Amino acid sequence: MMSVVLSLSANAERLRTMKVMKEADFMAPPVIRLDSDERISVNFDEWSEDYSDLQYRLIHCGPDWKPSGLLESEYLDGFNIADIDDWAFSQNTFVHFVNYQVTIPNESINPQLSGNYIMQVFERDNPDETIGEARFSIAEHSADITGGISSRTDRGLNTEWQQMELTVVPTDAAIDDPYSMLRIDITQNSAPYTTSTIRTPSRLEGKGIVYSHIPQLIFKAGNEFRRFETVRTNYNDMHVDSMRFLSRNYHAWLTPDSERDSRQYSYDQTQQGRFLVREYNSTDSDLGADYVTVHFRLDAPEVVDADVFVEGEFTGWRRDPSTRMTYDYRQGAYLLEMPLKQGSYNYRYVAVPRHGDRHPDPSVIEGNKHETRNEYRVQVWYRPVGARYDRLLADKTFLLQ
Repeated sequence: MMSVVLSLSANAERLRTMKVMKEADFMAPPVIRLDSDERISVNFDEWSEDYSDLQYRLIHCGPDWKPSGLLESEYLDGFNIADIDDWAFSQNTFVHFVNYQVTIPNESINPQLSGNYIMQVFERDNPDETIGEARFSIAEHSADITGGISSRTDRGLNTEWQQMELTVVPTDAAIDDPYSMLRIDITQNSAPYTTSTIRTPSRLEGKGIVYSHIPQLIFKAGNEFRRFETVRTNYNDMHVDSMRFLSRNYHAWLTPDSERDSRQYSYDQTQQGRFLVREYNSTDSDLGADYVTVHFRLDAPEVVDADVFVEGEFTGWRRDPSTRMTYDYRQGAYLLEMPLKQGSYNYRYVAVPRHGDRHPDPSVIEGNKHETRNEYRVQVWYRPVGARYDRLLADKTFLLQ
């Protein structure tokens, strides 16, 4: 089979299909426990005929993903530059790429503190230019988190909202003043723009720090993610209307979508926005899955004074020219095409106002259904007076049952 290199647009990322996860746990968020045997797995591709001499470093960050300012020697055991030497060429693919893998911690780099970490990837000869980033967290698990999610909210019962209640019980951390030293971050379905921050608890109950009936605990319910699969190129998989080879690679036209705001809720067992690389006939999908140009189509009236994007973990939740849809007035539809590695994908459509706060809103097209089985990731941060960084005491994920 011949191989080709598809040219990247000026705005596209050089590294493709960045997957960051807890090793061997596809459904878990990218977080591991400090001082444990757990590891973070980072996997990505570069469209190229030859491998690049890549290296990486880790940046310790606080809750807002800003560098903590600590010295490298304070948060790492070892030097903070390591080679990415686990790479391999794609096998029997029309689009030729090199696949790279990194696991953390390893013999070269071993993080010593809890917190958020950014892994910066760069070429050996140009360490000042970052060509890709991966984000993950390391938690101490010095506190227990209990709680739940309900459609019984302070804004009504079984409407368009979901509400959480949480109790944090410190186990290995003595918290002198939970009213000023704790920060709770809650993120819905891993989408960064949904993160809600709470700095003051409702009350104390014994050892428990309770968070309830707080406005920041109320979230728009949203809707289940849409799904498609491209695990085969000789068959129209889930939500694929047609598949054919054009010029240099395969193209998949998805079944046209429509808005769901006015439709009743329909349960679908999704992956809460995640994607999984998979080629049905390959012994190693990381190398054997090809890149297919996927054509999205949303049949809907144009959203006034807003842009519409496709989003999910596979887009890195970014909103840029590579994920923005174009409205075709002749067809009365939003259109977008992007090359994606074969696999199973979750996605949804999000509208972003062109003016004002420009906050993304999936509900404009997807609607808000109180039954939606959203996933909520809760992080407990602790910074006592005089401390130089925020400790991540606990990190736990809840799923609406």
